[in-house]
Amino acid sequence: MSNNKGAAKWPRLFFMPIFNEVSATEIKSIAEEIHEASKRLSKGSDALFLLAKASATAEQQYRSALAKEIMTLKLDGLQATLIPDVARGQTADLKFVRDLAEAKYTSGRDSLRAIAAQCNALQSILRHQTDI
Repeated sequence: MSNNKGAAKWPRLFFMPIFNEVSATEIKSIAEEIHEASKRLSKGSDALFLLAKASATAEQQYRSALAKEIMTLKLDGLQATLIPDVARGQTADLKFVRDLAEAKYTSGRDSLRAIAAQCNALQSILRHQTDI
């Protein structure tokens, strides 16, 4: 064991690595990626609005058709315990359209969140590199 009085008391493990200078092209490249992600977020938010509207419209159509079917079955004298199941069976196609629209909206929302996370990560990298 050496007896260096100038040696640090902390193990080497805790030292930050020394980074070389970051080139201007690397910073420019990251800034361009952030700009592209920002444009995708902007376009994606417009598309998400349309998906939300489609989802709400599909929900409205399904519920309206379901209510009409329930009333029709009641007027036809179908046994009360069977009405909900029969009505849902008669409107299954609209329920499928509703569920699909909701899944598209959820998928679009999750995609936008992923793009936003990527943008945040790139901003952190850019901030760190410009501080060096």
